[in-house]
Amino acid sequence: MGDNVSKRLKLVSATEAEMEERSFPNPYPDWDSGARPSGSGEPHDHNEPLDAEGKVSASFQKKVQSKIKDLLQQMEEGLKTADPHDFSTYTGWTGIALLYLQLHRVTQEASDLQRALDYVKRAMRILNGRKVTFLCGDAGPLAVGAVVHHKLNNPADSQDCLSRLLQLQRAVLSPDSDMPDELLYGRAGYLYALLYVNEQMGADTVEQGTIAEVATAIVESGKNLSLGQKKTDRCPLLYEWHKKQYIGAAHGLAGIFCTLMQPGARLPPAVLSELVRPSVDYVRHKRFRSGNFPSSLSNESDRLVHWCHGAPGVVHMLIMAHRVFKEEKYLKEAADCGEVIWQRGLLRKGYGVCHGAAGNGYAFLSLYKLTQDKKYLYRACKFAEWCLAYGTHGCRIPDRPYSLFEGMAGAIYYLSELSHPEASCFPAFEL
Repeated sequence: MGDNVSKRLKLVSATEAEMEERSFPNPYPDWDSGARPSGSGEPHDHNEPLDAEGKVSASFQKKVQSKIKDLLQQMEEGLKTADPHDFSTYTGWTGIALLYLQLHRVTQEASDLQRALDYVKRAMRILNGRKVTFLCGDAGPLAVGAVVHHKLNNPADSQDCLSRLLQLQRAVLSPDSDMPDELLYGRAGYLYALLYVNEQMGADTVEQGTIAEVATAIVESGKNLSLGQKKTDRCPLLYEWHKKQYIGAAHGLAGIFCTLMQPGARLPPAVLSELVRPSVDYVRHKRFRSGNFPSSLSNESDRLVHWCHGAPGVVHMLIMAHRVFKEEKYLKEAADCGEVIWQRGLLRKGYGVCHGAAGNGYAFLSLYKLTQDKKYLYRACKFAEWCLAYGTHGCRIPDRPYSLFEGMAGAIYYLSELSHPEASCFPAFEL
């Protein structure tokens, strides 16, 4: 008996050590619903940076704007030595174009739109046709190019990008294709590109029939794997990448289900209720007692609290499920994910959106948009506060330190959301 207890204690302390190794202890006090609002004249405004109305305070906004300016200068300088051949949204030129498109949305400055165009053009010159997704393939630059030209009133250029984007569909639907289905390299990443264009340029820019074909291909692929694994009853849609059934947003079920549940994908109600919902529920039941999620179905290790693997990606799936199916259990478990991220989300890996504090902060923005609970806006601001001290915490330096998904551009993107948190949108993932 004593041996078992000591084994368990060792296991707990090993897990805690691992958590310490991966994240910094959160230094911030949590939201205090009973505290006097910021600006009330109290010597310690506990809920700073929210003001008396529960909005982001003007003084904090000022700090954020000043930091964005500073980081943009650093980023532009750093990009002079970036890989000239990386056109991707994930770590290359299209990610930077997407950042300037976001800054234009926030500031309405014409110069930001022009910068977006400069980076899109740079990406367009080096497309290679090897991948078809928004994040890592040709679809990203083509979709972003179509949108930037549309906003600049260049209809011919916009249409050219769109035509080239739609030509990629052949590869996505090819029956001989061994293409995966996930967001980073697979069909869901192409579907996102089509949905993004419609979101930005008008609902029928890409015809519904085209979108339906891609969504159906993803559903059929999931049904086939589930059948082959004899899981049809428990998880009617199953997906794998490199022979592993991942759960997270980048390579796994959460990212695929999020995309399929988007209203723009217009999956038939029967497919949503009979195939997607039970599959989402199957993922829910893989949750650790901590509230976090494993990286794959076969993994028992509660280590990763990233957008790409763990609660910060799954939370978006649960929020989408709540929007679509209107069931409280999804909202409750999304809130549980929020607790894990608040405790363990300030990552030693850095400040980026894929596996960093900015990507984890988006969980709070999404929960805030859904619930209007000020606690989540406060927490989003605290993760932004962490990003205001960029580079001072001793985090690891990413391979592509200025990029959108690994580095500085992602932190800038996240900081820019605080001027309109109600309209925030995780880049290349939410719509």
